[in-house]
Amino acid sequence: MLINIKDLDKIDVICYFADMQASFRMNDFILVIVVVSSMMIAIIFPDFGARFQVFPFYSLMINFFLSYLSIDLADVWKALKGHSGQILAFTVMKLAILPVIMYFIFFLIAPDYALSALLLTGVSAGVVSPMISNMVRGNSSLVLVVVVITSALVPFTLPALIKTVAAKEMMISFLPMLKMLATVIFIPIAIVELIRYLLPRLVAPILKVQFPLSLLMFALINLGVFYQYAPFFRKDPSVIIMAVVVVFVLAAVYCAVGIFFFRKGPLENQLAGAVMLGNINNVLVIVFSSRFFGPVEPLVAAMYMIPFFVLVIPLRYYRHRRKAKGPRIEDQGDKEQDQ
Repeated sequence: MLINIKDLDKIDVICYFADMQASFRMNDFILVIVVVSSMMIAIIFPDFGARFQVFPFYSLMINFFLSYLSIDLADVWKALKGHSGQILAFTVMKLAILPVIMYFIFFLIAPDYALSALLLTGVSAGVVSPMISNMVRGNSSLVLVVVVITSALVPFTLPALIKTVAAKEMMISFLPMLKMLATVIFIPIAIVELIRYLLPRLVAPILKVQFPLSLLMFALINLGVFYQYAPFFRKDPSVIIMAVVVVFVLAAVYCAVGIFFFRKGPLENQLAGAVMLGNINNVLVIVFSSRFFGPVEPLVAAMYMIPFFVLVIPLRYYRHRRKAKGPRIEDQGDKEQDQ
């Protein structure tokens, strides 16, 4: 049976848009709306936002606790056995090499956003990355391991990167950064493990209210962070547009590098690589940068919430095209033989 290549193209388009519609869940839209609207409320009504200034640090810890609750460390050790070499190389690239490269690229073309590029590139993989990987049918076991490893290492690697790469641009102590990151990451992990072993029956009820609680934590973080930058954003609102451009450029680079890193491996690993680089822990950067740096870095980190979920669409399309490529070549060969 002959299959017209143009017909295959039409089928590809139909399947792609069907996938695209399924890519976004209502929860994703709600989360993006909450993040952007809470940030804008804090900028427009700074006096209201000032009431929440003590919340970001603790809200971040609660958010991490809720996220880590869905990760079982036993699954991590199982997955680590089969991918130890790749995971080690990827982790070094993720936490040490790529952040430096992105910093200097942006330092040359957009120096005001170089530190943002360093922070977002060098931060740990997002805790919800395994869920995103499932959505694009990536290697979620590989993603899970990298999430845990990068989360454990980032309190040490990110301050070291800042001191090493950007030391000439700012005067900031290494230990306060280390203490802050270690506190917000390791305490929630410890509490999660205690609950799993001592009060396992609490896990399921907490997970049922995970999403609304996470929404509340995101709102409290943004309200408590961005009120202090209201004069800056009112004076130069164009920085918000530039921040959106920057995060989409970063997201595109992350996906391309992640796929390229696993180019010799199966498609599932390529998608996992894109997810591990593209779906980052930007909320940590919001709180961390608001404590140690200026207004631009928290803004860029907050804006990254948009491509965080939008990335699902091109990754699903990439998977669909790669899957369709093999059968299409076979069909062309059959057509030539028939002729």
